Amino acid sequence: MRYELVIFDNDGVLVDSEPISNRLLAAYLTELGHPTSYEDSIRDYMGSAMHRIHDLIRERTGQRLPEGFDDVFHGRVFAAFERELEPVAGALGVLEKLAADGVSYCVASSGSHERIRVGHRKTGLDRWFDEGRIFSSQDVGRGKPAPDLFLYAAERMGVAPERCVVIEDSPLGVQAAVAAGMDVYGFTAMTPAERLAGATQFFSDMGELADLLA
Repeated sequence: MRYELVIFDNDGVLVDSEPISNRLLAAYLTELGHPTSYEDSIRDYMGSAMHRIHDLIRERTGQRLPEGFDDVFHGRVFAAFERELEPVAGALGVLEKLAADGVSYCVASSGSHERIRVGHRKTGLDRWFDEGRIFSSQDVGRGKPAPDLFLYAAERMGVAPERCVVIEDSPLGVQAAVAAGMDVYGFTAMTPAERLAGATQFFSDMGELADLLA
C-alpha cells in the first residue's frame, strides 16, 4: 500500500445518501421560497457543510434561512435514511480489505456527527468505524473546501498529510484534499470527472478502489 492512511468522505462515498439528501434539500429550499431543483442542489451544495447552504442563500437573496432550518432538514433526512439508505455498492468490501491488510482508515465528512452515525447504523458501516475513526466538519472551524478537516483527521490518526489519500466525490472535497497536500481519488459514480479537477486519479466503481490503492 502506497499510503499510510485512507480518508473517506462519507456521503456518496460510503453511504448512498446524496440522492436522498439533495432531493430533500431542493424541496425544502423551494418550500421556503428559494426555488431549487435537484440538479441545482447537486451542483451547489453537494459536499457542503450546513453553514455553506446558509451563506449561499444569504449571498444570493439577501435573506436568512429560518432559525430552525438545520433541525427540520436533518429530521427529514434522518427519517428518509431509515426508509431508504443503503451503503455505496462495494464500500463494505473495501473496508474489509483495508482492515485485513492492516491499513489505517477513517471518515472525514462535512456532515454532522449525528448524521454520520445515523447513516452508519442504518447501513451496517458502524462496525467499521469506532469513535476514533470519525471526523466531522463540526470538529474544525471551517468545512470543505478549506483543508482543516482533512488535516485534523490526519493529525488525530498520527499520519503526515503527504502519506494520506482522500476518497472524494465532490468538487469541494477534492479542493480541500489538494489544499491539505494529500492525494485524492475522485469517485465519479455521481459526479463527472471534469467537476473533480485536481484529483490524482478517477474511478467509477467502489469495488475497484482496493486494487487501485495497492
